[in-house]
Amino acid sequence: MSYKVVVAGGGLIGASTAYYLTKSGAEVTLIESKDIASGTSGACDRAIMLQSKKPGPTLDLAIESIALYKELEAELETELEYRKSGGMIIIETPEEMAAMEHMVERQQKAGIDVKLITGKEAQERQPGLSKDLIGSTWWEEDAEVNPLKVSFAMANAAKSRGAKIKLGTPVKRLLTENNRVIGVETPTEKIYADAVVVAMGVWTPKLFEPFGVDVPIIPRQGHILVSERMPSFLHTGILSAAYIANKLKRNHQSEDPDPFGVGLAIGQTHSGSLLIGGSRQFTGYNTETNPEVIRKIGEAAVRAFPLLAKARIIRAFTGLRPYTPDGMPILGPVEGMDGVYIAAGHEGDGVALAPISGKIMAHMVCGENSGMDINTFSLSRF
Repeated sequence: MSYKVVVAGGGLIGASTAYYLTKSGAEVTLIESKDIASGTSGACDRAIMLQSKKPGPTLDLAIESIALYKELEAELETELEYRKSGGMIIIETPEEMAAMEHMVERQQKAGIDVKLITGKEAQERQPGLSKDLIGSTWWEEDAEVNPLKVSFAMANAAKSRGAKIKLGTPVKRLLTENNRVIGVETPTEKIYADAVVVAMGVWTPKLFEPFGVDVPIIPRQGHILVSERMPSFLHTGILSAAYIANKLKRNHQSEDPDPFGVGLAIGQTHSGSLLIGGSRQFTGYNTETNPEVIRKIGEAAVRAFPLLAKARIIRAFTGLRPYTPDGMPILGPVEGMDGVYIAAGHEGDGVALAPISGKIMAHMVCGENSGMDINTFSLSRF
């Protein structure tokens, strides 16, 4: 008899979970309120950046995940725009240099062979960078991918292996019986299952509120600017030290001199458009763009690449990152509620961690050994 699993959420994490569940032989129904990758997964950049990940469980996951990415295009028989491009974190001030020196030392101890290079070396690696930069990090193993293509490819692969996909179908509530989750209710039907995986990103806590279960995932808004198509000039993934500093700010209630959390994350799509981020703000579920934030991101981009002063921005949009207090995702069962699992809270690491998160959830739900200790990611740590 096949094991029936409902996956709630059709972003990167949900699609990946559905795909790996079908590989484990489960009978899967993937339910999504809008369309595949219509939320955070369709409003993010392309970076699979390992050098910026804090040593420990998240970095360990990312290393496993990048190994899966290397084989994924062949496995899914689909172009995902995966490319090992290398990555740089550019440095503008002496304070940032001190912070990056500390980070590089920490990463090297963890086995990530990231190096500090001079501003001049950075310009040689990536023409167009400002002469005012005082330095940069460099690591050749960083990569990039198209998150929309990954989401759709995994959902389609799950479907071709027998998964049912219900789009335009919000999950209204979890169905329970004797402290056990036995399925989900949508506006039109009740779908029963042996297990439910909730991979709804920032919306995950809402399903658990009626049961008095606190899932500490908060929306953290980020802006992205899209340029007109330009000749290919970005050879590598680029973040700024300010972007990393803002990512690591954990207290969402503190007074901050930089309330928009602006730093630079820039990549170029295969069609030539630049995706230019970003910001980090706690604005609830608000997805409206802020002209002041857009201007500040533009200024950061022109400081790094003076040639962009004449580039036309054709649109801007926001996404909501699923933030957790310790910056790590929640992967695993929910204490006191049998039959339900959470796979959410990846904040800015969803692209990097999608394949391994889906694989871990599939092993867990089907009672298989993933070979990894993931107790660190349990909801009960809060």
